[in-house]
Amino acid sequence: MVVRSGGRQIPVVVLAGFLGSGKTTLLNHLLHRSGGSRIGAVVNDFGAVEIDAMAVAGALGDSTVSLGNGCLCCAVDASELDEYLERLARPSAGLDVIVIEASGLAEPQELVRMVLASEHPGIVYGGLVEVVDAAEFDDTRARHPEIDRHLALADLVVVNKVDRVTDEARVLRLVRSLVDRAAVVPATHGRVDPEFLFDCRPGEERVGQLSFDDLHRDDREHAGHLHAAYDSVSFVSERPLDPRRLIRFLDSRPAGLYRIKGYVDFGPYDTRNRYAVHAVGRFLRFYPEPRPAGTERLTQLVLIGTDIDAGALRTELEACVSGDGDAPHADEQGMWGVLRYVREAEEDPAA
Repeated sequence: MVVRSGGRQIPVVVLAGFLGSGKTTLLNHLLHRSGGSRIGAVVNDFGAVEIDAMAVAGALGDSTVSLGNGCLCCAVDASELDEYLERLARPSAGLDVIVIEASGLAEPQELVRMVLASEHPGIVYGGLVEVVDAAEFDDTRARHPEIDRHLALADLVVVNKVDRVTDEARVLRLVRSLVDRAAVVPATHGRVDPEFLFDCRPGEERVGQLSFDDLHRDDREHAGHLHAAYDSVSFVSERPLDPRRLIRFLDSRPAGLYRIKGYVDFGPYDTRNRYAVHAVGRFLRFYPEPRPAGTERLTQLVLIGTDIDAGALRTELEACVSGDGDAPHADEQGMWGVLRYVREAEEDPAA
């Protein structure tokens, strides 16, 4: 989660997958394991609902507002979806994340386009999560060859129901061969740690931005649980990062590195602001914000993924640190690469 001068932005996660893959089971799991975070949902029954994450997931149906007909990507256009996002993103709702659970026959590409086309300043695209049924994957591909295209667009692929197959390793290899830099996570009964999709609400009330303790809370509290499927790398630097070097690292980040979150200090390139960074799969945004009074000038990052080389990532990030011999004054072109990802207009990663 990031904070901008115009207010907190709520990530919108698109949850897709063919009928029976386990999307609703996964969403129910998120509701029960949200750690106190409030989740809003636009569900495949075509309605916008506001959900207290501590409530029983079964209450979802009673709160659904019908969109009328058809799958979401066909039933509404971007402006209509904005109306539902407006309802869920209003400050009084106090939501931490919005999940769009697509119909089993929806086109994920269109849903992503709709979210990115939203003009609501209070939301930010949170990534495409594609759920597949491990037990039915071969048959599903035979009946619906478009699944290969869907997987290629995903930022995270949850291979669900691995407990029902005897060749889990083969299915995972096949799925990984079809994705484009997405993290691939095995699961049973839709059990994916919510921290992998969004920042759970800390035990104490948030004041302003996330603290670094919040950012790597998963390292301390979830060891041995669902996070065992993921790798987490924390990086702290008291010296500023060179923007050109960091962009080279981010533009070439490895497959399986699903999330990057935290704050970057660019030193002389921007003496007033620190930059919140929000990366989900191939999606990347920087948010300049005034440095809180009395805080240290630090770069604090957490990187989360599967099958990532923690040592290599730390080495690459260390190489982004400005050296003692670097020029003391910033050149005006140095931040151009970063500023590409600060624009208000969202690029379409599905293009």
